[in-house]
Amino acid sequence: MTETHKDTICDVCATSTRVPGYGEQFGTLQALWGYGAGHDGERYRVNLCESCFFAALAFLKQERRTQNLFSDEQPCEERPFGLVARDDYFGDS
Repeated sequence: MTETHKDTICDVCATSTRVPGYGEQFGTLQALWGYGAGHDGERYRVNLCESCFFAALAFLKQERRTQNLFSDEQPCEERPFGLVARDDYFGDS
């Protein structure tokens, strides 16, 4: 029996997240809102291609700057916004 694998499609631009020779490459924005939240019991998952992921990240970073524009305490910019690891090719860091 042959397995068929459905491509993960970007929920923003509707393109395939498959990179020829490398498989699927996508990011996910997700949330599960619990008891007491305004969206109690709702679960969200948005799959994003690389381009849309970094566009969303740039928007969120700009939103953080805007929200803190007149704050005495500026957000720490020691590392790029949202970056957890570099050179983590196998997801084991």
